[in-house]
Amino acid sequence: MTFFNKERKLILAIESSCDETSVAVIEDGAKILSNIVASQVKSHQRFGGVVPEVASRHHVEEITLCIEDALVEANVKPSDLSGVGVTYGPGLVGALLIGISAAKAFSWAHDLPLIPVNHMAGHIYAAHFVEPLQFPLMALLVSGGHTELVYMKETGSFEIIGETRDDAAGEAYDKVGRVLGLTYPSGKEIDELAHLGQDTYHFPRAMIKEDNYDFSFSGLKSSFINTVHNAEQRGEELRVKDLAASFQASVMDVLVDKTIRACKEYPIKQLVMAGGVAANKGLRERLSSEVAKELPEVTFIVPPLKLCGDNAAMIGAAAFVEAEKGHFADYGLNADPSLSFMTI
Repeated sequence: MTFFNKERKLILAIESSCDETSVAVIEDGAKILSNIVASQVKSHQRFGGVVPEVASRHHVEEITLCIEDALVEANVKPSDLSGVGVTYGPGLVGALLIGISAAKAFSWAHDLPLIPVNHMAGHIYAAHFVEPLQFPLMALLVSGGHTELVYMKETGSFEIIGETRDDAAGEAYDKVGRVLGLTYPSGKEIDELAHLGQDTYHFPRAMIKEDNYDFSFSGLKSSFINTVHNAEQRGEELRVKDLAASFQASVMDVLVDKTIRACKEYPIKQLVMAGGVAANKGLRERLSSEVAKELPEVTFIVPPLKLCGDNAAMIGAAAFVEAEKGHFADYGLNADPSLSFMTI
């Protein structure tokens, strides 16, 4: 008997890895019937970053309501579903456990299979809502916690060929935003300022010449902080727009250069950029232009802005793939906050 033995192939998906409580209903792994997202941004802004305990409490308050809203918006009943997909890592352990507990309870109550999903795989499969993924492909994952180049020979197979050795790109954006006194999360505001300024501070492009696909952003962060502090000590006026433009130019130069080089070395049909930083307008424009110029045979795909951040729709798309491969979990499923890709 196949997993999808009902007339419609429907998965309820749950995402709670960080500070977004989200539940979605996905049909055929590619159609979003509902995608409820309860954001916690305002609760964390005064702290300048995500506070794990605060995030967990919000998940407890919102998860049941999100499940109910997702089913109502999708106009489906639990009996219509084929399974429950849930993020089990990577992420904040307390936050992950709330989503996993809810998924287990719903799965048990309605006698539905439980499907474990890697959060980062979800980000990649968010691109499937734009157009069908064709393999082999390369994925550039850029978020607050991860910066990775992932090669996929086939669906459900992941090989990390490059990753950050310290700070992720999104983490660097947030730390730079705090130094500039911007509101958390500050990525969008830095991007907007960068479009108004010039690269006049010339920050370092770490590891750009090294013969690998790894990244490093801690040196850039330190250089930025030192530039700001030294100017303040000397009483020099800081040109915030130029600072933002210089910082973003450094990040983009490294990401784009290494991504294009990787795509030339590996045989691919598509390049997917995903994760929270994929919403960055400057990076989207720059990488799109470089792919068109350097890789005319490769299709560049970026999920729509609403699917770049954490959401359950992307988890549903990835869960569909896992289910078709027969990857299910029992009720002993636990959170894995340091989960990484394993080639399957």
